[in-house]
Amino acid sequence: MDDSKDPKVKTILDRLRVPEDNPVRRARRVVEAQVPASRRGPGWDRHWRELEAYLDEPGCWSGKADEPDDG
Repeated sequence: MDDSKDPKVKTILDRLRVPEDNPVRRARRVVEAQVPASRRGPGWDRHWRELEAYLDEPGCWSGKADEPDDG
């Protein structure tokens, strides 16, 4: 079977070939290469999708630059 005709393989290959504009998506690929699926919690995908959405959607962040950092 030619893997390039498998839609799942094609999607993965296309993603690897095209540089990602969203830095959260780039970070996710790096992290997922290091963290096995068995170690990822139930909220893993949702967490990443929410972070990606913050950068994909234009708008204002709720925090202000003059607010103290809680960390």
